[in-house]
Amino acid sequence: MPRLPDGDPAPASGELPPEALSGLGGRPFGIYLHVPFCRVRCGYCDFNTYTLTELGPGASTSTFADTALAELDLAATVLGGGVPRVDTVFVGGGTPTMLPAADLVRVVDGIRKRFGLADDVEVTTEANPDSVTPESLRELADGGFTRVSLGMQSAVPHVLATLDRTHDPAGVGRAVAGARDAGLVTSVDLIYGTPGESVNDWRRSLDAAVALEPDHVSAYALVVEEGTKLAAQVRRGEVERPDDDDEATKYELADEVLSAAGFGWYEVSNWTRTPAGRCRHNDGYWTGGDWWGVGPGGHSHVGGVRWWNVKHPRAYAGRLTSGASPAAGRETLTDEQVRDERVLLGVRVRDGLVVDDLDEVGRRAVAGLVADGLVDGTAAVRDRRVVLTLRGRLLADTVVRRLLGLGS
Repeated sequence: MPRLPDGDPAPASGELPPEALSGLGGRPFGIYLHVPFCRVRCGYCDFNTYTLTELGPGASTSTFADTALAELDLAATVLGGGVPRVDTVFVGGGTPTMLPAADLVRVVDGIRKRFGLADDVEVTTEANPDSVTPESLRELADGGFTRVSLGMQSAVPHVLATLDRTHDPAGVGRAVAGARDAGLVTSVDLIYGTPGESVNDWRRSLDAAVALEPDHVSAYALVVEEGTKLAAQVRRGEVERPDDDDEATKYELADEVLSAAGFGWYEVSNWTRTPAGRCRHNDGYWTGGDWWGVGPGGHSHVGGVRWWNVKHPRAYAGRLTSGASPAAGRETLTDEQVRDERVLLGVRVRDGLVVDDLDEVGRRAVAGLVADGLVDGTAAVRDRRVVLTLRGRLLADTVVRRLLGLGS
């Protein structure tokens, strides 16, 4: 599990500099809620998650919603009257749907009461296929949720077993059908590059995902993170480390299969059938919006100030119970950091980067990137935007380095 950044001390009051608050309302504003509970810990996962047996006394699913509402009270105080209505809410984890649907709805109601929700608000929860029922999905939809993102990962049993996923592949279809019947926009998440996964296995998963007719598909390359069970298995030689060439082949296959099924990419790892299917909450991250991250280890950003909460649920709850901010540290982004992050994130989206917004080094690099087949030439010349080609998506980090003048 990765450690938090060091940063600067965060005030116990959570107070933000006036200049950070001055632009509120001029950018999208979202709320992220991190629910850290899981039934089992997947071997590849390094997120800030805990099984209930790991937590012991002092941290409970039954009190989590109340603790989250206490942080929302803090957020309302810190942001004051200038905060706009919330455009997006995203509940992630962990497995958020380990909480009762009524608790998740209660938190959304708490956001509505403290900030107000935009008329077209997007409210998403992640879920494991075996953690929802038609009844719980209907309760979420009736309570204001508009979207569910289901952790399918694979349709192949031996791949799921390697990832320590516990759901039956057939359960994904039932979950998608239940979400659709409830009127929720549906997304399925896939992982490719698992040790032992063949190209045919991956095609089987893609075909299965397409057959479900979701609105949105995410496909992420497996990364072996230090400190995870998978990393230990790789180190001991029990499984092979994912291969870059294999993952590139599988990414190209994903784009081929999804494109043929009517999906278009809008971010390197995300495809949707229509613009309305995009995850607008993630768009806020990629385009420099503001968001408040509620929950243990939650990260926030408002007006160029970024901060992060203490990670352990007991420490998080203890801070709020004592009337203090749960923030463990924070940083104020420099102009250079803002520029670098704009390039790092902006280059990954289909809309691309405006060429004239790049510095001189970046603008000079565009022609070479077009010549190397990494950036779409028509978009660069006609639209004055840096838009990745398929090859460029495979080498997005290289494109970023060249745009920032850091070499190839």
